[in-house]
Amino acid sequence: MGVLFDECAEHRIGTRVYLDRPFDIDGGARTHYTIPQLAALVQEAAGWLAAAGAAPGDRVAIVKDNHWDYDLLACAAVRVGAVPAQLSAHLSGEALGTLLARLGPALLVTTADVLERGRKEGTDLAAAARVTLVLDGAAPGTLGMDEVRGHTAPGPHRRHDDEPLVINHTSGTTGVPKLVTHSTRTIIGKLARFESVRLPRIGLRRSDTLVNASAFSHGRTFCWTASTLCMAPAEISIITTQDPYLADPVLRAHPPTVLEALPASFVRFLPLTEGLDNPFRRVRTVISTYDAMHPPTVRAYLTASRHPRPVWVEGWGQTETGPLTFRFHTRQSAHKASGGAGSRNLGRPVPLKTRLRVVDPDTFRPLPRGEAGLVLARTAACALGYIGEEDRWSAKRHGMWWNTGDIGARNRDGSIELLDREVDRTPQLSCLRTEDVLEARLPQALECVVLADPDQDPLPVVVTADGLLDQAGWKEAVRGLPPLREPVALTWDEVPRTGTGKVRRRELLHRLTGRTDTYGSGRWT
Repeated sequence: MGVLFDECAEHRIGTRVYLDRPFDIDGGARTHYTIPQLAALVQEAAGWLAAAGAAPGDRVAIVKDNHWDYDLLACAAVRVGAVPAQLSAHLSGEALGTLLARLGPALLVTTADVLERGRKEGTDLAAAARVTLVLDGAAPGTLGMDEVRGHTAPGPHRRHDDEPLVINHTSGTTGVPKLVTHSTRTIIGKLARFESVRLPRIGLRRSDTLVNASAFSHGRTFCWTASTLCMAPAEISIITTQDPYLADPVLRAHPPTVLEALPASFVRFLPLTEGLDNPFRRVRTVISTYDAMHPPTVRAYLTASRHPRPVWVEGWGQTETGPLTFRFHTRQSAHKASGGAGSRNLGRPVPLKTRLRVVDPDTFRPLPRGEAGLVLARTAACALGYIGEEDRWSAKRHGMWWNTGDIGARNRDGSIELLDREVDRTPQLSCLRTEDVLEARLPQALECVVLADPDQDPLPVVVTADGLLDQAGWKEAVRGLPPLREPVALTWDEVPRTGTGKVRRRELLHRLTGRTDTYGSGRWT
Protein backbone atom coordinates (compact mmCIF):
# COMPACT_ATOMS: atom_id res chain seq x y z
CA MET A 1 0.00 0.00 0.00
CA GLY A 2 2.95 2.32 0.52
CA VAL A 3 3.74 2.27 -3.22
CA LEU A 4 0.21 1.67 -4.55
CA PHE A 5 -0.18 5.10 -6.14
CA ASP A 6 3.38 5.00 -7.53
CA GLU A 7 2.80 1.67 -9.23
CA CYS A 8 -0.53 2.81 -10.67
CA ALA A 9 1.17 5.93 -12.04
CA GLU A 10 3.98 3.81 -13.55
CA HIS A 11 1.36 1.68 -15.32
CA ARG A 12 -0.07 4.93 -16.73
CA ILE A 13 -3.50 4.36 -15.25
CA GLY A 14 -5.57 7.24 -16.61
CA THR A 15 -8.23 7.40 -13.89
CA ARG A 16 -9.37 10.95 -13.12
CA VAL A 17 -10.36 11.77 -9.56
CA TYR A 18 -12.92 14.45 -8.63
CA LEU A 19 -13.63 15.70 -5.09
CA ASP A 20 -16.63 17.50 -3.62
CA ARG A 21 -14.17 19.61 -1.59
CA PRO A 22 -10.36 19.91 -1.46
CA PHE A 23 -8.29 17.48 0.56
CA ASP A 24 -7.42 18.57 4.09
CA ILE A 25 -3.76 17.68 3.43
CA ASP A 26 -3.42 19.84 0.31
CA GLY A 27 -3.05 23.56 0.93
CA GLY A 28 -4.54 24.45 -2.47
CA ALA A 29 -8.15 24.45 -3.60
CA ARG A 30 -7.71 21.57 -6.05
CA THR A 31 -10.68 19.23 -6.57
CA HIS A 32 -9.36 17.34 -9.61
CA TYR A 33 -6.40 14.92 -9.61
CA THR A 34 -4.66 12.48 -11.87
CA ILE A 35 -3.08 9.33 -10.46
CA PRO A 36 0.50 10.71 -10.82
CA GLN A 37 -0.57 13.82 -8.87
CA LEU A 38 -1.97 11.62 -6.09
CA ALA A 39 1.23 9.57 -6.06
CA ALA A 40 3.25 12.76 -5.63
CA LEU A 41 0.95 13.86 -2.78
CA VAL A 42 1.41 10.53 -0.96
CA GLN A 43 5.19 10.80 -1.32
CA GLU A 44 5.09 14.37 -0.02
CA ALA A 45 2.98 13.27 2.95
CA ALA A 46 5.45 10.47 3.70
CA GLY A 47 8.13 13.16 3.95
CA TRP A 48 6.01 15.08 6.46
CA LEU A 49 5.50 11.99 8.63
CA ALA A 50 9.18 11.09 8.55
CA ALA A 51 10.11 14.67 9.46
CA ALA A 52 7.69 14.48 12.40
CA GLY A 53 9.51 11.38 13.65
CA ALA A 54 7.44 8.47 12.33
CA ALA A 55 9.67 5.41 11.92
CA PRO A 56 9.25 1.73 11.01
CA GLY A 57 7.05 -0.07 13.54
CA ASP A 58 5.58 3.14 15.00
CA ARG A 59 1.85 3.69 15.22
CA VAL A 60 0.56 6.83 13.51
CA ALA A 61 -2.94 7.92 14.59
CA ILE A 62 -4.97 9.94 12.07
CA VAL A 63 -8.00 11.96 13.25
CA LYS A 64 -9.52 14.56 10.93
CA ASP A 65 -12.61 15.52 8.97
CA ASN A 66 -14.10 12.89 6.68
CA HIS A 67 -12.27 12.67 3.34
CA TRP A 68 -10.39 10.20 1.15
CA ASP A 69 -7.07 11.71 2.24
CA TYR A 70 -7.43 9.46 5.32
CA ASP A 71 -6.26 6.68 2.99
CA LEU A 72 -3.58 8.83 1.35
CA LEU A 73 -2.13 9.56 4.80
CA ALA A 74 -2.39 5.87 5.68
CA CYS A 75 -0.48 4.93 2.52
CA ALA A 76 2.15 7.55 3.41
CA ALA A 77 2.52 6.02 6.88
CA VAL A 78 2.84 2.53 5.39
CA ARG A 79 5.51 3.86 3.01
CA VAL A 80 7.74 4.91 5.93
CA GLY A 81 7.16 1.57 7.70
CA ALA A 82 4.68 2.83 10.31
CA VAL A 83 1.26 1.37 11.11
CA PRO A 84 -1.57 3.88 10.49
CA ALA A 85 -4.54 3.95 12.86
CA GLN A 86 -7.50 5.70 11.24
CA LEU A 87 -9.83 7.19 13.88
CA SER A 88 -13.06 9.01 13.08
CA ALA A 89 -13.35 12.63 14.20
CA HIS A 90 -17.04 11.84 14.70
CA LEU A 91 -16.14 10.07 17.96
CA SER A 92 -16.48 11.92 21.25
CA GLY A 93 -13.39 13.36 22.92
CA GLU A 94 -13.68 10.73 25.65
CA ALA A 95 -13.84 7.86 23.14
CA LEU A 96 -10.92 9.26 21.17
CA GLY A 97 -8.91 9.62 24.38
CA THR A 98 -9.59 5.98 25.26
CA LEU A 99 -8.55 4.74 21.80
CA LEU A 100 -5.40 6.86 21.75
CA ALA A 101 -4.45 5.55 25.19
CA ARG A 102 -4.76 1.99 23.87
CA LEU A 103 -2.73 2.84 20.78
CA GLY A 104 0.11 4.82 22.38
CA PRO A 105 0.95 6.41 19.00
CA ALA A 106 4.34 7.87 18.24
CA LEU A 107 2.60 10.47 16.06
CA LEU A 108 -0.90 11.94 16.04
CA VAL A 109 -1.97 13.65 12.79
CA THR A 110 -5.02 15.80 13.41
CA THR A 111 -6.61 19.25 13.10
CA ALA A 112 -6.99 22.24 15.39
CA ASP A 113 -10.75 21.68 15.56
CA VAL A 114 -10.34 18.10 16.78
CA LEU A 115 -7.88 19.15 19.49
CA GLU A 116 -10.12 22.03 20.60
CA ARG A 117 -13.21 19.82 20.75
CA GLY A 118 -11.29 17.30 22.84
CA ARG A 119 -10.23 20.04 25.28
CA LYS A 120 -13.83 21.26 25.59
CA GLU A 121 -14.87 17.71 26.43
CA GLY A 122 -12.11 17.39 29.02
CA THR A 123 -9.59 15.35 27.01
CA ASP A 124 -6.11 16.45 25.95
CA LEU A 125 -5.74 14.32 22.82
CA ALA A 126 -2.23 15.57 22.05
CA ALA A 127 -0.97 14.24 25.38
CA ALA A 128 -1.52 10.66 24.18
CA ALA A 129 1.12 10.88 21.43
CA ARG A 130 4.85 11.51 21.49
CA VAL A 131 4.43 14.13 18.73
CA THR A 132 1.30 15.81 17.34
CA LEU A 133 1.19 17.22 13.81
CA VAL A 134 -1.63 19.73 13.18
CA LEU A 135 -2.70 19.92 9.55
CA ASP A 136 -4.33 23.36 9.68
CA GLY A 137 -2.32 25.32 12.18
CA ALA A 138 -0.25 24.80 15.29
CA ALA A 139 -0.63 24.95 19.04
CA PRO A 140 1.82 24.96 21.94
CA GLY A 141 3.62 21.64 22.11
CA THR A 142 2.60 20.56 18.57
CA LEU A 143 4.09 20.71 15.08
CA GLY A 144 2.62 22.77 12.25
CA MET A 145 2.83 21.94 8.57
CA ASP A 146 5.42 24.64 7.93
CA GLU A 147 7.83 22.66 10.13
CA VAL A 148 7.62 19.45 8.08
CA ARG A 149 7.01 20.58 4.50
CA GLY A 150 9.74 20.06 1.96
CA HIS A 151 11.32 17.01 3.58
CA THR A 152 12.20 14.19 1.19
CA ALA A 153 10.35 10.94 1.81
CA PRO A 154 12.54 7.96 2.67
CA GLY A 155 12.53 4.95 0.37
CA PRO A 156 9.57 2.57 0.70
CA HIS A 157 9.80 0.24 3.70
CA ARG A 158 8.71 -3.34 3.08
CA ARG A 159 7.10 -5.50 5.74
CA HIS A 160 6.10 -9.15 6.02
CA ASP A 161 2.61 -9.99 4.82
CA ASP A 162 1.60 -11.15 8.30
CA GLU A 163 2.84 -8.08 10.18
CA PRO A 164 0.36 -5.34 11.18
CA LEU A 165 -0.48 -3.09 8.22
CA VAL A 166 -3.39 -0.88 9.33
CA ILE A 167 -5.59 -0.33 12.37
CA ASN A 168 -9.26 0.61 12.05
CA HIS A 169 -12.01 0.87 14.60
CA THR A 170 -15.42 -0.75 14.54
CA SER A 171 -18.58 1.33 14.25
CA GLY A 172 -19.06 1.61 18.00
CA THR A 173 -22.86 1.35 18.10
CA THR A 174 -22.79 -0.06 21.64
CA GLY A 175 -20.02 2.04 23.20
CA VAL A 176 -16.33 2.74 22.67
CA PRO A 177 -15.25 1.09 19.38
CA LYS A 178 -12.74 -1.74 19.22
CA LEU A 179 -9.40 -1.21 17.49
CA VAL A 180 -8.93 -3.90 14.84
CA THR A 181 -5.50 -4.75 13.39
CA HIS A 182 -5.26 -6.14 9.86
CA SER A 183 -2.20 -7.40 8.01
CA THR A 184 -1.31 -7.19 4.33
CA ARG A 185 -2.38 -10.81 3.96
CA THR A 186 -5.84 -10.32 5.49
CA ILE A 187 -7.05 -6.95 4.19
CA ILE A 188 -5.12 -6.84 0.89
CA GLY A 189 -4.35 -10.44 -0.05
CA LYS A 190 -7.72 -11.87 1.00
CA LEU A 191 -10.13 -8.93 0.66
CA ALA A 192 -8.85 -6.36 -1.86
CA ARG A 193 -7.51 -9.04 -4.20
CA PHE A 194 -10.92 -10.72 -4.27
CA GLU A 195 -12.56 -7.40 -5.19
CA SER A 196 -10.08 -6.86 -8.00
CA VAL A 197 -11.61 -9.58 -10.17
CA ARG A 198 -13.59 -8.30 -13.17
CA LEU A 199 -16.73 -10.30 -12.49
CA PRO A 200 -19.40 -10.39 -15.21
CA ARG A 201 -22.10 -7.72 -14.87
CA ILE A 202 -21.08 -6.41 -11.42
CA GLY A 203 -17.31 -6.09 -11.84
CA LEU A 204 -15.76 -2.64 -12.22
CA ARG A 205 -15.01 -1.67 -15.85
CA ARG A 206 -12.43 0.73 -17.27
CA SER A 207 -15.27 2.85 -18.69
CA ASP A 208 -17.03 3.27 -15.33
CA THR A 209 -17.59 6.43 -13.35
CA LEU A 210 -17.37 5.31 -9.73
CA VAL A 211 -18.83 7.45 -6.95
CA ASN A 212 -18.07 6.72 -3.30
CA ALA A 213 -19.83 8.53 -0.46
CA SER A 214 -18.35 6.77 2.53
CA ALA A 215 -16.75 7.17 5.95
CA PHE A 216 -13.10 7.22 4.94
CA SER A 217 -11.68 6.51 8.39
CA HIS A 218 -12.96 2.94 8.25
CA GLY A 219 -11.28 -0.19 6.96
CA ARG A 220 -13.74 -0.62 4.10
CA THR A 221 -12.31 2.33 2.15
CA PHE A 222 -8.68 1.29 2.78
CA CYS A 223 -9.50 -2.00 1.09
CA TRP A 224 -11.58 -0.18 -1.55
CA THR A 225 -8.66 2.13 -2.37
CA ALA A 226 -6.43 -0.83 -3.17
CA SER A 227 -8.92 -2.70 -5.34
CA THR A 228 -10.39 0.32 -7.13
CA LEU A 229 -7.09 1.82 -8.28
CA CYS A 230 -6.01 -1.55 -9.65
CA MET A 231 -9.30 -1.81 -11.60
CA ALA A 232 -8.61 1.64 -13.18
CA PRO A 233 -12.10 3.06 -13.82
CA ALA A 234 -12.34 6.13 -16.04
CA GLU A 235 -13.43 8.39 -13.18
CA ILE A 236 -13.66 8.33 -9.40
CA SER A 237 -15.77 10.90 -7.57
CA ILE A 238 -15.47 11.32 -3.81
CA ILE A 239 -18.38 12.68 -1.77
CA THR A 240 -17.75 13.54 1.89
CA THR A 241 -21.13 15.01 2.82
CA GLN A 242 -24.55 13.52 3.55
CA ASP A 243 -26.30 16.74 2.55
CA PRO A 244 -28.10 15.86 -0.70
CA TYR A 245 -27.98 19.39 -2.03
CA LEU A 246 -24.21 19.64 -1.54
CA ALA A 247 -23.70 16.22 -3.12
CA ASP A 248 -25.99 16.90 -6.08
CA PRO A 249 -23.58 19.12 -8.13
CA VAL A 250 -20.83 16.46 -8.04
CA LEU A 251 -23.27 13.69 -8.88
CA ARG A 252 -24.61 15.64 -11.84
CA ALA A 253 -21.18 16.67 -13.09
CA HIS A 254 -20.03 13.04 -12.99
CA PRO A 255 -23.13 10.79 -13.12
CA PRO A 256 -22.13 7.43 -11.64
CA THR A 257 -22.37 4.10 -13.37
CA VAL A 258 -21.24 2.43 -10.11
CA LEU A 259 -22.33 3.91 -6.79
CA GLU A 260 -21.11 2.98 -3.31
CA ALA A 261 -22.27 4.83 -0.21
CA LEU A 262 -23.03 4.49 3.46
CA PRO A 263 -26.56 3.26 4.25
CA ALA A 264 -27.23 6.62 5.91
CA SER A 265 -26.05 8.45 2.78
CA PHE A 266 -28.40 6.41 0.62
CA VAL A 267 -31.27 7.49 2.88
CA ARG A 268 -30.23 11.16 2.89
CA PHE A 269 -29.82 11.22 -0.91
CA LEU A 270 -33.30 9.79 -1.54
CA PRO A 271 -34.78 13.16 -2.69
CA LEU A 272 -32.27 13.10 -5.57
CA THR A 273 -33.71 9.85 -6.98
CA GLU A 274 -36.85 11.60 -8.23
CA GLY A 275 -37.26 12.81 -11.81
CA LEU A 276 -36.13 11.61 -15.21
CA ASP A 277 -32.97 13.72 -15.04
CA ASN A 278 -31.90 12.38 -11.63
CA PRO A 279 -28.11 11.93 -11.19
CA PHE A 280 -28.48 8.15 -10.77
CA ARG A 281 -29.98 7.51 -14.20
CA ARG A 282 -26.76 5.86 -15.53
CA VAL A 283 -26.22 3.57 -12.53
CA ARG A 284 -25.82 -0.11 -13.35
CA THR A 285 -24.36 -1.28 -10.01
CA VAL A 286 -25.02 -0.09 -6.46
CA ILE A 287 -22.88 -1.34 -3.57
CA SER A 288 -23.84 -1.12 0.10
CA THR A 289 -22.02 -2.31 3.21
CA TYR A 290 -21.86 -1.44 6.94
CA ASP A 291 -25.55 -1.86 7.84
CA ALA A 292 -28.84 -3.41 6.78
CA MET A 293 -30.58 -1.63 3.89
CA HIS A 294 -34.34 -1.40 4.03
CA PRO A 295 -36.22 -2.47 0.86
CA PRO A 296 -37.92 0.89 0.04
CA THR A 297 -34.51 2.57 -0.22
CA VAL A 298 -33.15 -0.17 -2.48
CA ARG A 299 -36.21 0.06 -4.71
CA ALA A 300 -35.94 3.86 -5.03
CA TYR A 301 -32.39 3.73 -6.46
CA LEU A 302 -33.03 0.82 -8.79
CA THR A 303 -36.14 2.59 -10.08
CA ALA A 304 -34.19 5.83 -10.58
CA SER A 305 -31.71 4.10 -12.90
CA ARG A 306 -32.44 4.04 -16.63
CA HIS A 307 -30.12 1.06 -17.10
CA PRO A 308 -32.09 -1.93 -18.40
CA ARG A 309 -30.88 -4.26 -15.59
CA PRO A 310 -29.35 -2.42 -12.62
CA VAL A 311 -28.10 -4.54 -9.72
CA TRP A 312 -27.79 -3.69 -6.04
CA VAL A 313 -24.98 -5.62 -4.32
CA GLU A 314 -25.50 -5.83 -0.56
CA GLY A 315 -22.59 -7.10 1.49
CA TRP A 316 -22.74 -8.20 5.12
CA GLY A 317 -19.61 -8.43 7.18
CA GLN A 318 -17.61 -6.79 9.94
CA THR A 319 -14.43 -4.78 10.34
CA GLU A 320 -12.82 -7.89 11.81
CA THR A 321 -13.70 -10.16 8.89
CA GLY A 322 -14.52 -8.18 5.78
CA PRO A 323 -17.53 -9.33 3.70
CA LEU A 324 -19.07 -12.63 4.76
CA THR A 325 -22.09 -12.82 2.47
CA PHE A 326 -23.38 -11.13 -0.67
CA ARG A 327 -26.90 -10.64 -1.89
CA PHE A 328 -28.04 -9.23 -5.22
CA HIS A 329 -31.20 -7.15 -5.63
CA THR A 330 -32.94 -6.40 -8.92
CA ARG A 331 -35.94 -4.20 -9.59
CA GLN A 332 -38.16 -7.26 -9.38
CA SER A 333 -36.75 -8.57 -6.08
CA ALA A 334 -36.71 -5.09 -4.52
CA HIS A 335 -40.35 -4.53 -5.47
CA LYS A 336 -41.30 -7.87 -3.92
CA ALA A 337 -39.36 -7.13 -0.70
CA SER A 338 -40.95 -3.68 -0.42
CA GLY A 339 -44.34 -5.26 -0.09
CA GLY A 340 -43.88 -5.47 3.65
CA ALA A 341 -42.60 -9.02 4.19
CA GLY A 342 -39.65 -7.68 6.14
CA SER A 343 -37.08 -10.23 4.93
CA ARG A 344 -33.51 -9.72 6.15
CA ASN A 345 -31.99 -12.36 3.88
CA LEU A 346 -28.27 -11.55 3.59
CA GLY A 347 -27.55 -14.06 0.86
CA ARG A 348 -25.05 -16.90 0.82
CA PRO A 349 -21.48 -17.02 2.14
CA VAL A 350 -18.79 -15.69 -0.20
CA PRO A 351 -17.86 -18.72 -2.37
CA LEU A 352 -14.55 -20.38 -1.51
CA LYS A 353 -13.86 -17.63 1.06
CA THR A 354 -16.29 -17.94 3.95
CA ARG A 355 -18.08 -20.60 5.97
CA LEU A 356 -20.95 -19.83 8.32
CA ARG A 357 -22.76 -21.80 11.00
CA VAL A 358 -25.59 -20.99 13.41
CA VAL A 359 -25.20 -22.22 16.98
CA ASP A 360 -27.06 -22.20 20.26
CA PRO A 361 -25.96 -19.09 22.24
CA ASP A 362 -25.62 -21.12 25.47
CA THR A 363 -24.07 -24.40 24.33
CA PHE A 364 -22.54 -23.35 20.98
CA ARG A 365 -23.88 -26.54 19.44
CA PRO A 366 -24.85 -26.21 15.75
CA LEU A 367 -28.56 -25.65 15.16
CA PRO A 368 -30.63 -27.15 12.34
CA ARG A 369 -31.61 -24.96 9.42
CA GLY A 370 -34.46 -22.59 10.20
CA GLU A 371 -33.64 -22.22 13.90
CA ALA A 372 -32.32 -18.87 15.15
CA GLY A 373 -29.02 -18.64 16.98
CA LEU A 374 -25.61 -16.98 17.02
CA VAL A 375 -23.92 -16.71 13.64
CA LEU A 376 -20.29 -17.87 13.56
CA ALA A 377 -17.96 -17.28 10.63
CA ARG A 378 -14.77 -18.89 9.40
CA THR A 379 -12.58 -16.87 7.02
CA ALA A 380 -8.89 -16.50 6.25
CA ALA A 381 -9.46 -12.72 6.15
CA CYS A 382 -10.04 -12.52 9.91
CA ALA A 383 -8.03 -9.76 11.55
CA LEU A 384 -5.06 -10.21 13.89
CA GLY A 385 -6.76 -8.95 17.07
CA TYR A 386 -7.95 -5.98 19.14
CA ILE A 387 -5.50 -3.38 20.39
CA GLY A 388 -5.55 -3.29 24.20
CA GLU A 389 -8.47 -5.74 24.51
CA GLU A 390 -6.93 -9.17 24.01
CA ASP A 391 -9.42 -10.87 26.37
CA ARG A 392 -12.33 -9.42 24.41
CA TRP A 393 -10.85 -10.80 21.20
CA SER A 394 -10.30 -14.22 22.73
CA ALA A 395 -13.90 -14.33 23.97
CA LYS A 396 -15.13 -13.96 20.38
CA ARG A 397 -12.89 -16.71 18.99
CA HIS A 398 -14.08 -20.31 19.16
CA GLY A 399 -11.31 -22.37 17.65
CA MET A 400 -11.22 -21.43 13.96
CA TRP A 401 -14.63 -19.72 14.19
CA TRP A 402 -15.40 -16.02 14.77
CA ASN A 403 -18.47 -14.99 16.77
CA THR A 404 -20.22 -12.22 14.82
CA GLY A 405 -22.54 -11.35 17.71
CA ASP A 406 -25.51 -11.48 15.32
CA ILE A 407 -28.64 -13.56 15.71
CA GLY A 408 -29.76 -15.27 12.52
CA ALA A 409 -30.99 -18.48 10.93
CA ARG A 410 -29.74 -20.52 8.01
CA ASN A 411 -32.30 -21.13 5.29
CA ARG A 412 -32.68 -24.30 3.27
CA ASP A 413 -30.79 -22.77 0.34
CA GLY A 414 -27.82 -21.94 2.57
CA SER A 415 -28.54 -18.21 2.82
CA ILE A 416 -28.53 -16.38 6.14
CA GLU A 417 -31.56 -14.61 7.58
CA LEU A 418 -30.42 -11.84 9.92
CA LEU A 419 -32.78 -11.16 12.81
CA ASP A 420 -30.94 -8.79 15.17
CA ARG A 421 -27.69 -8.06 16.96
CA GLU A 422 -27.57 -10.33 20.02
CA VAL A 423 -27.33 -7.31 22.31
CA ASP A 424 -30.39 -5.68 20.69
CA ARG A 425 -32.73 -8.67 20.45
CA THR A 426 -36.14 -9.04 22.05
CA PRO A 427 -38.25 -12.22 22.34
CA GLN A 428 -41.39 -10.56 20.97
CA LEU A 429 -40.15 -9.96 17.41
CA SER A 430 -37.21 -9.30 15.09
CA CYS A 431 -36.44 -5.60 15.33
CA LEU A 432 -34.91 -5.53 11.83
CA ARG A 433 -37.84 -7.29 10.17
CA THR A 434 -40.30 -5.01 11.93
CA GLU A 435 -38.34 -1.94 10.81
CA ASP A 436 -38.58 -3.16 7.21
CA VAL A 437 -42.34 -3.54 7.48
CA LEU A 438 -42.82 -0.12 9.06
CA GLU A 439 -40.68 1.63 6.45
CA ALA A 440 -42.63 -0.08 3.67
CA ARG A 441 -45.93 1.10 5.19
CA LEU A 442 -44.84 4.64 6.14
CA PRO A 443 -43.79 6.54 3.01
CA GLN A 444 -42.92 9.66 5.04
CA ALA A 445 -40.43 7.75 7.22
CA LEU A 446 -36.75 8.34 6.51
CA GLU A 447 -35.91 5.54 8.93
CA CYS A 448 -37.62 3.35 11.53
CA VAL A 449 -35.85 2.00 14.61
CA VAL A 450 -37.36 -0.56 16.97
CA LEU A 451 -35.71 -0.60 20.40
CA ALA A 452 -35.87 -3.59 22.74
CA ASP A 453 -36.88 -2.56 26.25
CA PRO A 454 -37.00 -5.27 28.97
CA ASP A 455 -40.33 -5.74 30.76
CA GLN A 456 -42.13 -3.59 28.20
CA ASP A 457 -43.22 -3.80 24.58
CA PRO A 458 -40.57 -2.67 22.08
CA LEU A 459 -40.32 1.08 21.54
CA PRO A 460 -40.60 2.26 17.90
CA VAL A 461 -38.85 5.43 16.73
CA VAL A 462 -39.87 6.96 13.40
CA VAL A 463 -37.48 9.41 11.78
CA THR A 464 -39.17 11.94 9.50
CA ALA A 465 -38.09 15.16 7.81
CA ASP A 466 -40.03 17.35 10.25
CA GLY A 467 -40.19 15.09 13.32
CA LEU A 468 -43.95 14.63 12.95
CA LEU A 469 -45.97 11.47 12.43
CA ASP A 470 -49.55 11.03 11.29
CA GLN A 471 -51.33 8.94 13.92
CA ALA A 472 -53.89 7.50 11.51
CA GLY A 473 -51.09 6.36 9.23
CA TRP A 474 -49.27 4.84 12.19
CA LYS A 475 -52.29 2.79 13.28
CA GLU A 476 -52.57 1.39 9.79
CA ALA A 477 -48.84 0.66 9.65
CA VAL A 478 -48.83 -1.50 12.81
CA ARG A 479 -51.85 -3.54 11.79
CA GLY A 480 -51.04 -7.23 12.22
CA LEU A 481 -47.73 -6.61 13.99
CA PRO A 482 -46.85 -7.74 17.55
CA PRO A 483 -47.64 -5.13 20.23
CA LEU A 484 -45.50 -1.98 20.13
CA ARG A 485 -45.49 1.06 22.39
CA GLU A 486 -46.63 4.44 21.17
CA PRO A 487 -44.10 5.72 18.63
CA VAL A 488 -41.60 8.51 19.13
CA ALA A 489 -41.14 10.76 16.09
CA LEU A 490 -37.74 12.44 15.65
CA THR A 491 -35.82 14.29 12.97
CA TRP A 492 -32.65 12.80 11.48
CA ASP A 493 -30.31 15.03 13.51
CA GLU A 494 -32.04 14.13 16.79
CA VAL A 495 -30.91 10.49 16.52
CA PRO A 496 -27.42 9.65 17.92
CA ARG A 497 -25.29 8.02 15.24
CA THR A 498 -21.86 6.61 14.59
CA GLY A 499 -19.47 8.02 12.00
CA THR A 500 -20.95 5.59 9.46
CA GLY A 501 -24.50 6.76 10.21
CA LYS A 502 -25.54 3.72 12.25
CA VAL A 503 -27.99 4.39 15.07
CA ARG A 504 -26.50 4.13 18.55
CA ARG A 505 -29.43 2.13 19.83
CA ARG A 506 -28.47 2.00 23.49
CA GLU A 507 -27.78 5.73 23.62
CA LEU A 508 -31.10 6.44 21.90
CA LEU A 509 -32.89 4.13 24.34
CA HIS A 510 -31.26 5.95 27.25
CA ARG A 511 -32.29 9.34 25.90
CA LEU A 512 -35.90 8.24 25.53
CA THR A 513 -36.35 6.03 28.60
CA GLY A 514 -33.40 6.64 30.93
CA ARG A 515 -32.47 2.95 30.65
CA THR A 516 -29.79 1.04 28.76
CA ASP A 517 -30.43 -2.58 29.81
CA THR A 518 -31.59 -4.99 27.10
CA TYR A 519 -32.63 -8.62 26.76
CA GLY A 520 -29.37 -9.52 25.09
CA SER A 521 -26.28 -10.42 27.09
CA GLY A 522 -23.95 -8.11 25.19
CA ARG A 523 -21.11 -10.61 25.71
CA TRP A 524 -20.09 -10.53 22.05
CA THR A 525 -20.32 -6.84 21.15
